[in-house]
Amino acid sequence: DKIRIGITHGDLNGVGYEIILKAFADAEMCNMCVPIVYGSPRAAIYYRKNLNLTTNFKSVSSASDAEAGMLNMVVCIEDEVKIDVGQPTEESGKAALVSLQRAVADYKAGLIDAIVTAPISKQSIHSDAFPFNGHTEYFESEFGAKGDALMILVSPVMRVALVTTHLPLKDGLQP
Repeated sequence: DKIRIGITHGDLNGVGYEIILKAFADAEMCNMCVPIVYGSPRAAIYYRKNLNLTTNFKSVSSASDAEAGMLNMVVCIEDEVKIDVGQPTEESGKAALVSLQRAVADYKAGLIDAIVTAPISKQSIHSDAFPFNGHTEYFESEFGAKGDALMILVSPVMRVALVTTHLPLKDGLQP
């Protein structure tokens, strides 16, 4: 029983799909966990083609259908999407939110064990449905953990947990 990791695709016009597809180009990654991307197969195919990658994935309708040993994608966005790399748009922000909401719903339902988020554009995702500064505040709201959420960045050589979220340096300094 491998850990089931939900992965949000982030902003469609950002680096999310590039990071996901390049990470899972290494078959060993699928041996470590059951990866479940929440996103758009059409967007993934667009990035795979334009980045000249061969990473394969399987589209599934639910995280419960995800299979070990491969990259799975819960289809959150079936429609054609306009991709304008590097340009956050209202459409790319809505797509990021749909991905995030579906991953959170599946986590709450026990279908996944953890959520990894690709970067969002705070500019494009901000709306009445997402009045938060970022992922951390959204998770606090969804899980009733006001002030208890912790953003963690991980690399092979270090792990960093942020003491504050979205606080300007000048506001964190005391005279």
